[in-house]
Order: sequence, then structure tokens, then C-alpha cells
Amino acid sequence: MLKEPKKIINPLINPEEEAFMAGPQSRFKDLKFGIKVLVEFIHGFRMLHFVGPCVTVFGSARFEPGDEFYELGVKVGATVSHLGFTVMTGGGPGIMEAANKGAKMAGGKSVGCNIILPFEQYPNAYLDKFMNFKYFFVRKVLLSKYSYAFIVLPGGFGTMDEFFEALTLIQTQVMKRFPVVLMGKAFHAHLYEHLKYMAHVGTISPEDMELFLLTDDVDEMEQHLRKFAIEGFGLKRKNPIKPSKLLGEEG
Repeated sequence: MLKEPKKIINPLINPEEEAFMAGPQSRFKDLKFGIKVLVEFIHGFRMLHFVGPCVTVFGSARFEPGDEFYELGVKVGATVSHLGFTVMTGGGPGIMEAANKGAKMAGGKSVGCNIILPFEQYPNAYLDKFMNFKYFFVRKVLLSKYSYAFIVLPGGFGTMDEFFEALTLIQTQVMKRFPVVLMGKAFHAHLYEHLKYMAHVGTISPEDMELFLLTDDVDEMEQHLRKFAIEGFGLKRKNPIKPSKLLGEEG
């Protein structure tokens, strides 16, 4: 008689998430999970409600101060801040830290939506506000909900996921046509060629290539944001929504 294999317990894996992704659970467990997701959404809504119009900066957690792309992230964060936006990132190290650092150096606002991971991810030191999220999909929604533009610097699977999700939501008109800037021509050269090939064979439309700007130039990025985010949506610096003391809200 065959014995069931001994279950290996990995202390780095959240048992709740592992059980949810393993397939159907009891009705009670699914309901309990749904309530926890709702609570995390509400906490995120309250935390970010008054941060002002944001620009979200995506990029790898693996670059360190002094690296080419880290320093580019600092410049991007400072430039976005000078335009009057709050810089929003995934809240972690690497390029996320760099963009938040640039915002703080420029005297602007800096917020982060940090994901709880067993490696690489921890809130960086340049955040005015941050929240730790358990669920990737909740975090991804909030990184998009409050932003009028998306800046994508070199990164890995997570960064590409965020880049393509933004393009998909804009392409399908689920989200307005906010500007998307892909920074780093050499790094993204193969990706850009593949996107052109996709347009050539018809899996995307040729005009979909116009949904983003590929550049190395921070000044070109700035002009793109000024034209398509600020002027395009008639943004003003003053936030007309005031916090409610009754609800315990802070500006």
C-alpha cells in the first residue's frame, strides 16, 4: 500500500494563500478569505484617499545605489515630484526606493504599496505613507487607481506584469488613456522588437504601439507627462476633497 508523501512545510509560504491557490475550499473558508480581501481594499482606500494625483513608478527591487538604473530612478522620482505629482511605488528597495528618494529630495510626496514577500521586499526609508499588502491583486489595483501616469524602468517578471497590465487596461478602455513611459531603450530593445512583431502579425494593432513612449530622456518623459497627464486631464495641484475628522481621516 502506497503511503502519502510527507508534507513539507515551508515557513516562508503563507498557509492561507497556499490553500486558496490549491483549489476549491469550503464555503466558509472562501467567505472568510473574501472578507479579508475586502478589508485590505478598504484599508488601502483610506490610506491613499488624500495623497493627491499620483504617478506610479515600476522597476526592479534588485538595483542598488550607484547602479545606472537606480540613479535613473532617483531622477525620475524628482522630475515627477517637480511636476506636482505624488510619487507612488511598490514601496520596496531598488528602483522603487530610488524613485521615492528622488521625490523626497525634491520636497515632494512619496507613498508606497509594499507587498509582503519572503525575500527582497521591505518598505524603504523614503516613504511618507505606506501600507503592507498580503495580496498581490489588491496591491496592483491600488497602484493603478490613484495614478495619472505610469513610468516603467528596468525590472523583472513583476515589472513586466505591471507594464502589460497597464497597457491591457488602457487598450481595452477599462482605464483611461493615461501616459505610459518605458524608460531604458537598450534594456528594453528586445521587448520593443517583439512588440513590433506582435503588431506585424496582428496580435495587437499597429496603433497600440502608440500607447507608450520608449525613451532614455528624463526631459522627454517630463514633457510627455505634462502634455498627456497634466494638460490632458486638466489636473490642478489643489485637492478639493477634504479629510473627515468623523471618519478619523488624515490628509
